[in-house]
Amino acid sequence: MTLWTASEIEQATEGKATADFSAIGVSIDTRTLKKGEIYIALKGDALDGHDYVESAFKAGAAASIVKEGYISESGPLLHVKDTMTALEKLGMAGRARAKAKIIAVTGSAGKTGTKEMLSIVFGALGKTHASKKSFNNHWGVPLSLANLPKDAAYGVFELGMNHAGELTKLTAQVRPHIAIITTIEPVHIEFFKNVEAIADAKAEIFSSMKGGTAILPLDNPHFARLKAHAEKAGLKTILSFGEDEDAQSRLIDCALHADSTKVTADILGERVKYKLNIPGKHIALNSLSALTAVKSLDCSGRDKNSGAVAAPGGTLAVAIEALKNSQPVEGRGNRISITTEEGHPPLTVIDESYNANPAAMMAAFEVFAMTTPAPGGRRIAVLGDMLELGPNGPRLHAGLANPLLKAKADLLFCCGPLMDALYQQLPPDWRGGYAKDSQTLAQIVIDAVRPGDVILVKGSLGSKMSYVVKALQDMAQHQHKTTGNQHAV
Repeated sequence: MTLWTASEIEQATEGKATADFSAIGVSIDTRTLKKGEIYIALKGDALDGHDYVESAFKAGAAASIVKEGYISESGPLLHVKDTMTALEKLGMAGRARAKAKIIAVTGSAGKTGTKEMLSIVFGALGKTHASKKSFNNHWGVPLSLANLPKDAAYGVFELGMNHAGELTKLTAQVRPHIAIITTIEPVHIEFFKNVEAIADAKAEIFSSMKGGTAILPLDNPHFARLKAHAEKAGLKTILSFGEDEDAQSRLIDCALHADSTKVTADILGERVKYKLNIPGKHIALNSLSALTAVKSLDCSGRDKNSGAVAAPGGTLAVAIEALKNSQPVEGRGNRISITTEEGHPPLTVIDESYNANPAAMMAAFEVFAMTTPAPGGRRIAVLGDMLELGPNGPRLHAGLANPLLKAKADLLFCCGPLMDALYQQLPPDWRGGYAKDSQTLAQIVIDAVRPGDVILVKGSLGSKMSYVVKALQDMAQHQHKTTGNQHAV
């Protein structure tokens, strides 16, 4: 199905096409580009997308958006003054023509998981388009908007930031009808005066809403500050979720298991029970915000405040049924079973390698404590630095010692200058190994693990803890090659 024609893109970007074309989607990466998509050649700090235009055409690109003066005979081009500006304009054109109800989510933690739950619940109500992976920044948001289908009933977008002012620009592009803030925590605190300033920056999500609904965490100490921002921005409805008895969507009971969570809740006056295939109270709380977004629609599927068109007949019951399909996002708590020795229990890796901050660490430890190693196995934590915490970084890392011990960890392996502060806080018997970087640490961990271990791997993305996860997975691949073992990773 055609998403964009050459004339539509010309009008949106103020560019000029060398030939007629139509595209089924928009891509900025030749490695994931699908046949029939248009490729936008962005110039970054390290790479220039114009160097990959020929690769895009070989992969089946319908056309390429390039800077003025660029020449290629391999396919249609659309020349623009600046390709990044063109992507933003194309995204805003996609948003302007959309009839979908737009839901946006931000927060210091839990954005991607909540976005995925929103995608699932609204997907059960009508055609839903959602940001891929963590496409939540200055290029990910306009790219997600540019791929918004014309006939989508719902659009779900994740918005991220690490500096003040960034969400104002992103929200101006997305213009959500419903905005969710998951939590406010000292994340990216290096770039802010205090946590209150982080709350102010997150509240920028209200800046281009022109009415609509805010869904806010009542348990968070900055709720009142967020609510004041929403009121100042003129939002018509402000809803709350949390454990507090005054929350409009309230978590009544939460039965935590090693691989799931059973929830009893009141969603805007309707008592419900459901199961999530993801462990953790923080996951349960974020699911309340997703269901609150659904409940804020009336029985006709039309938002009470914004009047945005949506799929008819949507109900809370349908959304709850859909939540049974929820799964952990890769790098955010997904579990990997790795068989290394035939006839022995596998390793269980809890992959939390995508991101980390103090609040997320505490949530991961809570889940970690509920896991049960196989006989002879141990609970092993493999932790990398939590970045962008400013001068308090060493103190915040050292402060993880008691929570980690309470999580019944048997050994700690860690890397990075900040994690060294935690490593030194632990008794010698709990110290498994330390390295300056994750690649060096990976080998230390491989040499130490044994069948039946449960291994939590967590750190900020810049700590590159995925190296450790990949190294552990390679253990099974190597064993398969050398012994013919058919057990899968």
